[in-house]
Amino acid sequence: MTATNLVPIPELYVSAESAVKLKLEATDLVSWDLTPRQICDLELLMNGGFNPLKGFLGKADYDGVIKDMRLADGSLWPMPITLDVSEAFAGKVEPGQDIALRDQEGVILAIMSVTDKWTPEKSLEAEAVFGADDLAHPAVNYLHHKAGPIYLGGPITGIQQPTHYDFRGLRNTPNELRALFRKLGWRRIVAFQTRNPLHRAHQELTFRAAREAQANLLIHPVVGMTKPGDIDHFTRVRCYEAVLPQYPASTTALSLLNLAMRMGGPREAVWHGLIRRNHGCTHLIVGRDHAGPGKNSQGKDFYDPYGAQDLFRQHEADIGVEMVDFKQMVYVQEKAQYEPRDEVEEGQTILDISGTELRRRLQEGLEIPDWFSFPTVVEELRKSKPPRAAQGFTVFFTGFSGSGKSTIANALMVKLMEMGGRPVTLLDGDVVRKHLSSELGFSKEHRDINIRRIGYVASEITKNGGIAICAPIAPYAATRAAVREMIEAYGAFLEVHVATSIEECERRDRKGLYKLAREGKIKEFTGISDPYEEPAKPELKLETEGNEIDYSAQQVILKLENMGLIKA
Repeated sequence: MTATNLVPIPELYVSAESAVKLKLEATDLVSWDLTPRQICDLELLMNGGFNPLKGFLGKADYDGVIKDMRLADGSLWPMPITLDVSEAFAGKVEPGQDIALRDQEGVILAIMSVTDKWTPEKSLEAEAVFGADDLAHPAVNYLHHKAGPIYLGGPITGIQQPTHYDFRGLRNTPNELRALFRKLGWRRIVAFQTRNPLHRAHQELTFRAAREAQANLLIHPVVGMTKPGDIDHFTRVRCYEAVLPQYPASTTALSLLNLAMRMGGPREAVWHGLIRRNHGCTHLIVGRDHAGPGKNSQGKDFYDPYGAQDLFRQHEADIGVEMVDFKQMVYVQEKAQYEPRDEVEEGQTILDISGTELRRRLQEGLEIPDWFSFPTVVEELRKSKPPRAAQGFTVFFTGFSGSGKSTIANALMVKLMEMGGRPVTLLDGDVVRKHLSSELGFSKEHRDINIRRIGYVASEITKNGGIAICAPIAPYAATRAAVREMIEAYGAFLEVHVATSIEECERRDRKGLYKLAREGKIKEFTGISDPYEEPAKPELKLETEGNEIDYSAQQVILKLENMGLIKA
């Protein structure tokens, strides 16, 4: 008889014939363009990865999940899967109405029958699900700053799955994995959840875990949305493929999970267990500080390091998956092999390289020993994370009009071009307005749009290994922070506050703009009729009064050398 974990599970897709018909009908429906996180959620709703959910949570299910990790029918479910929308869109929709759900290219993926519409208490959600309403937590930050203010709930009718062009042969639905396990004759399968590359300690850990559980191993990494700053999934998947030959033949499989992680610690561990049950797994490795986001705003860990294991153990029967405790593996120098930390004899030498140290060695091009990682993995990491002196970066000047930003930026551009090695692009505020933002005015909204456009272009330059020099006024701290986040996904960001006083800027004013602003002839002028929010912690602060331009540009060069971005 087929094991229960291998029989097919329900999906939310209609037949191919019905899908063609529904897609035509859906063209007349109000449409919502899904965010990247919502696309991840929708895919796992439709393919059964979020079974028993039949759609985005309604109000009663949402309340139950928030309160005690239970749906209204009593089923265990720890994470709210909600469709958050804008107030403008919510105003067009009422319960009882169908809406079309589209991807970011406008392709209709599903139809949702709206049953509920409500305004959530986001602070309450943050406290209940993530343990604190603390913006240092990436999911709490997303909840308050990116998620829409209104939630819609209701069942889903799946029309087609989202299109993936990358690693298609490694992307398996729950039923495809169950069919694979049936074909291979696997009955006990231990899943390894990861969002990081695998090194020798991970290989040893997973091999031992599978052996102890007398199970086959599924390496099941997340390739949807993970923690900001994580290594991109393209690099990670190449690393996983490089490690696979290190496992015994025919005992291990690799499959990718398009999950949008919330970094929710204990609740996330339970969630991961339910998702792996749906994918046909019988065991899950739950690690120390499983899915933890790091430090909170007080510098302390968000979760108890063993809180995830404790909560998983409490609900193991309901989850339907057995937990395999994470055993910290360490390299013992005298034995030249990895052993569980609690089995190392007293007096023996333990070697380790922390994540911070690994990043430093990659940034500086230093040796990474073979005992720590496989040479093939290190090779892949070096391709995507070259030494800092070979990476792209952005220098972002900010200050009053007339502070000297553009002049210093031009001098810096020439110095960097003299050095050579990387293309250099200057994105001056006035020049960008002429060529990229000519339709914009000078309202706060339009100035924000202009700065975000500059940030986007700079992020693309940085991503492709170039140097972007930006010199807008950029008066608002929140907008500068958004630009920093955009760029630091690909490289370094150096904020330079050109701290020239407003009095000196007026004295230098060749265009007479300050005079016109004081006369009220120019509205919303930074420093006169509109505020300038000084950077709290810029990487560099330049005092230009009494200093030559060349001196100021040289201070930026020295800072770039200090940060390892250019060679001394």
